[in-house]
Amino acid sequence: MSVEDDQSRAAPANPPRRGFLGATLATGFALAVRPVAASTITTDALGLTAGAITIAVNGGDMPAYRARPATGKGPLPVVIVVQEVFGVHEHIQDVCRRLAKLGYLAIAPELYFRQGDPRKYPEVADLLKNIVSQVPDEQVLSDLDITVNYAVANGGDPDRLAMTGFCWGGRIAWLYAAHNPRMKAIAVWYGQVLQPSTANSPKSPLDLVAQMKVPVIAFYGAKDQGITQENVGKMRTAMDAAGKPFELHVYPEAGHGFNADYRPSYNAEAATDAWQRMLGWFHKYGV
Repeated sequence: MSVEDDQSRAAPANPPRRGFLGATLATGFALAVRPVAASTITTDALGLTAGAITIAVNGGDMPAYRARPATGKGPLPVVIVVQEVFGVHEHIQDVCRRLAKLGYLAIAPELYFRQGDPRKYPEVADLLKNIVSQVPDEQVLSDLDITVNYAVANGGDPDRLAMTGFCWGGRIAWLYAAHNPRMKAIAVWYGQVLQPSTANSPKSPLDLVAQMKVPVIAFYGAKDQGITQENVGKMRTAMDAAGKPFELHVYPEAGHGFNADYRPSYNAEAATDAWQRMLGWFHKYGV
């Protein structure tokens, strides 16, 4: 796979985490991932400008992966891609290239960069304890605001902004739907809707239904062992009762991570259907 690593920068800065950029966005998977095969990463960068960038945020330069068409008229529709729990590893980079092949400017920011490198943890439990639980929701939402601003300042269309998030990023996408009315559409993939409140994560998506500002389409697997169908049903009921623009799709034979085509959790039928529905949702709302 040939990817142009153009090392673009959002603003001049003195990056304290410069070494982390390479560690986070290098070719490969996080240690906690047990991929079926790297051959599932199939989206090349032909016709794209794709590679690592940094975005100046509070606390340093945030690593990110960007993919966009190399040629063509702009400004481009934007999709912000919010990472799985494993960070912006090879699979998330591939998702960005898939979107870029469809004409989008896709950016996936590394939202744990202040707390450490998720790629280095071989066990998910340690990753959750030592990094993920240390990342404040407020910090993440601020970083995403800055990422959106970066996209608009670098070829993105301010009137065509969307977001998609997976797993940990699915919950964040829910939160962002209640946070930023600039977005036109959001797609949530198996993100938690209800979890215990902590200092860093005080609110669940279910707590924020009345504040939802963006049309959301959400995808869940009925066999997900970590997200109960009872809680998914509560979210459906609350969104419907609040009259929010919303679609929920539950796939009977899918579990958690069913779009992760590098893992045994992949369910091709569910993933293909959800991907097309996501694109349709974006198009419906002009993105």
